[in-house]
Amino acid sequence: MAKQHSLILIKHDGVVRGLIGKIVGRFEDIGLKIIAMKMVWADEKLAKIHYKLDEQWAKNVYEKTKKTRLEQGQEFPFDDPIEYGKMIQSWNIDFLKEGPVIAMVIEGPHAIEIARKIVGTTEPRKAEPGTIRGDYAMMESYELANDKGRVLRNLIHASDSEENANHEISLWFAEEELHHYPKELDKHIGD
Repeated sequence: MAKQHSLILIKHDGVVRGLIGKIVGRFEDIGLKIIAMKMVWADEKLAKIHYKLDEQWAKNVYEKTKKTRLEQGQEFPFDDPIEYGKMIQSWNIDFLKEGPVIAMVIEGPHAIEIARKIVGTTEPRKAEPGTIRGDYAMMESYELANDKGRVLRNLIHASDSEENANHEISLWFAEEELHHYPKELDKHIGD
């Protein structure tokens, strides 16, 4: 198994709550290697590129939200997935620009899958205890975010595929900012 890379962002809500060390420790404790890390205050351009709007993403967000709202007996007043996606994208962009975030790149076999398990499901209210979101953001929900007209505050972002990881890492880091060094666990996993 080749090593994978994943972009991890400790979002502004995690930074201002003083959870940086606890969150970074979760990845190190499991054996993932941090090969890049910095604090960044995203501008409009970076936020828009990171939260790019595409038709498939907009449709997924639209369908998931519509299903949840209807199951809860609530109205869903949107007809167009793209328009709904634009609204969610703007909320994501505003939140990413709200304050500094910690951007880091992790490395290891199955890094993307393992990171997503450590992070927990997107909606913190449904995240399992033992995950970052389940332990530190459990009070947050889609319902609360929608009622407040804002994005879900869920502490952290982790790349969801190799394609997205490569794209996201290139947005946040220059190649020379990625550091390769030996770590004790490397001898057990090889190159």
